[in-house]
Amino acid sequence: MTIVSGKECSCRWLRLARKSEYSREGLRCFKFRSSDKRLREDVVADQPAYVILGRGRWAARMQSILVGENRRVASIPETRRKGGECDAAYRSRLAEALSASNAQIAWLCVLPGPHVPFMIDAALDAGLHIVAEKPWQGSRRMTASLVARAKLLRRLVAVHFEYCFLEEVGRWRRDFHPGSGLRFGGHFFLNKPDHMGIPAMDNLGVHLLAIRAYGVPQSGVQEIRCGYEQPDERCVWLERRNTRVAFIDLLANKEPIIQRFIAKVEASLEGADFPFDLEFALRVSNDGEALR
Repeated sequence: MTIVSGKECSCRWLRLARKSEYSREGLRCFKFRSSDKRLREDVVADQPAYVILGRGRWAARMQSILVGENRRVASIPETRRKGGECDAAYRSRLAEALSASNAQIAWLCVLPGPHVPFMIDAALDAGLHIVAEKPWQGSRRMTASLVARAKLLRRLVAVHFEYCFLEEVGRWRRDFHPGSGLRFGGHFFLNKPDHMGIPAMDNLGVHLLAIRAYGVPQSGVQEIRCGYEQPDERCVWLERRNTRVAFIDLLANKEPIIQRFIAKVEASLEGADFPFDLEFALRVSNDGEALR
């Protein structure tokens, strides 16, 4: 297990970072003097600590972002089941490693699969909150079981749908929710091959469907297209009576949407509403399945 401390940043930045809808715009970052080492340590200690399960590009990116937000980050890169390891032993081993991390939030930076529910249960065994990556592939029964257990333990199980934190998506929710009478469409094409073995609808299409489920859940689906090895295109739009009323170019996004997600997760630990849970993720997955 490795542990990384957070970068130096201003107290003003930290106060804003605690807000659920914070933005970097207009902020300045000040470096502390070397004599302020104790203050730096106090600032880091005042924030939730994270432990990242998994390795690779995405795990490294999440660690970098969390450190940039002045969060203490531990890492458990080896999360695979050992040969001959039974379910109970695998879960127990993960729970022990999670407890030893002294973190409050576990971020599962792993590919989807049957191991993810075991990781969630292990994190709950260790008393941690959890962030899981999309897509959610748990069954309705599995989802209900995990949701019930998390509620009993008063723990959050969040699913990372970052594009829902775009300002324009928030505006859609304010202006168009629930979306009755609207038609929703979206494209998500990557100019890269599929390196993870995940169907495009599960890996890319869920981003689009999560925007619909959050902003305009009662809208009809006009068109959802996604794929690999095609010219980059990421966009969503709304139409009413064959007239386009809203459009978002996701590729043009320069907003700190992952940082906003982190702030929203942490605000929920103090009682704020958090809509992007396992039940939301299951609805998104079911919407994608219905489009196949």
